[in-house]
Amino acid sequence: MKTLLLPLFLLHLISSIITTSSSSVSDIVRSSCVHASYPTICIRTLSSYSGSAINTPQDLAQAAVKITLSRAHKASGFLSQVKVDSKREKGALSDCIEQMGDSMEELRKSLSEFKHLRRGNAFKWQMSNLETWVSAALTNEDTCLDGFKEIDGKIRSDVKRKITNVARVTSNALYLINRLDDSRNKIPHP
Repeated sequence: MKTLLLPLFLLHLISSIITTSSSSVSDIVRSSCVHASYPTICIRTLSSYSGSAINTPQDLAQAAVKITLSRAHKASGFLSQVKVDSKREKGALSDCIEQMGDSMEELRKSLSEFKHLRRGNAFKWQMSNLETWVSAALTNEDTCLDGFKEIDGKIRSDVKRKITNVARVTSNALYLINRLDDSRNKIPHP
């Protein structure tokens, strides 16, 4: 009987550790996303994030930028496959592809900055860089959509759907970065 109890106990212990771990991740996601511009998208995308562990607000903001970059990359791939008929559509599409490329570059710079983000003298500068680059990525996405305002039909609706999705996750990433900046400003520096 004792030999049966030990494996059952270990199984229960492991199960509770896994549940507690995933519960704490979902707690940090929920509590961080509740006031985001798109809380449902924020919670859904970050709860299903399968990258490195999310233990801190910084991990969460970094994961949000990684998700945003992935979505931007997929949207850019979609844009490069779109077939257009008119010169106006071709121009809008070309500009949009360029804007998305710029957006992805801004997001890559942000991920690079996260690798070096530390409290101290450089923190405010690094946070300013992150906020500027992710904000620029969001502006690029909005500019992409602007090019399709005078275009009707399926191309416009397809592009709008894809880019709006990217813009929403970008907006959430920017919110989480700003929240990180706010929370870090409240921590006394040694």
